[in-house]
Amino acid sequence: MLDEKIDEGLLRLSFDDINVARSLFGPREENIKYLRKYFNIKASIRGNHLTLIGGKKDIEDTGKVINELHGIVKKGLPVNVSDIDHAVRFVVNAHETAGDMEKDQIYIAGSRKLITPKSTNQRQYVHAMNKYDVVIGIGPAGTGKTYLAMAMALAAYYRREVSRIILTRPAIEAGEKLGYLPGTMYEKVNPYLRPLYDALYDMVDMDRATRLIERGVIEIAPLAFMRGRTLNDAFIILDEAQNTASEQMKMFLTRLGFSSKTVITGDITQIDLADKKTSGLVEVRSILKGVKGIKFVYFTEKDVVRHPLVQKIIKAYEARRLELEESRNAERKG
Repeated sequence: MLDEKIDEGLLRLSFDDINVARSLFGPREENIKYLRKYFNIKASIRGNHLTLIGGKKDIEDTGKVINELHGIVKKGLPVNVSDIDHAVRFVVNAHETAGDMEKDQIYIAGSRKLITPKSTNQRQYVHAMNKYDVVIGIGPAGTGKTYLAMAMALAAYYRREVSRIILTRPAIEAGEKLGYLPGTMYEKVNPYLRPLYDALYDMVDMDRATRLIERGVIEIAPLAFMRGRTLNDAFIILDEAQNTASEQMKMFLTRLGFSSKTVITGDITQIDLADKKTSGLVEVRSILKGVKGIKFVYFTEKDVVRHPLVQKIIKAYEARRLELEESRNAERKG
């Protein structure tokens, strides 16, 4: 891509390949139109030439975003709205580029799929999983905690770094108790484990995933099934860890065997434990703080990779939570 700045407030971008340009612009130029959501610009397209008109900062930032998206298209990958959102975030907020993110891409050999961290904290998370044997990711829903852990587990298996993958989460959430639900034990717990299956099937086709499960390479089970086991040569993921009691968290952490890696994920603002029990995830932050070999990674609403409104919703709820907390503290002092 060639950049030619004509004068203040105008930037012309030319692309060598008309097909690449069309893929970048999107059907009916929708990708360029979408950029107007973020930047106060006007755009003119003629063939493989794009002219941007607007304030200096707006057109410079837009040009940087387009340059990052151009890198995606050059690899033969389609550009979607999510890619644009993330590219804007890198350029405007994180002071990083999509090129920086590529350094931490996760390649899953079994499906030839490439997973790219979408934010600075996601990069730190991937770094941590590469370096530490126990990684604890804490943050709101939609920040990629479970998804990236699943990607790392599959990548480790296909690199023959581990011989099996174990996925687990507490089976009691939102006040329901398994004993009152119909069906066998597996039929009872399966709905609670569905998000883990969803992440798995998004990275590996269903037939391949089914074979891995049938062979015992991938085991998906409720946390209660981990008691009494020693998990060697495995990549273990504990999801929704905010719903573990203190004794459950201790039980899980002490299952770690030789040549194994554990990733724990959770959101401490969505605790469903009954009887005001202390969350094992909340407690572990103070107990294991500073222990060598264990890394905590924290996510915020800025790391959310779902609909843009989700960030605003999470931020609003967090502000409300802090407001109530301050009010309770004031009442105690009064």
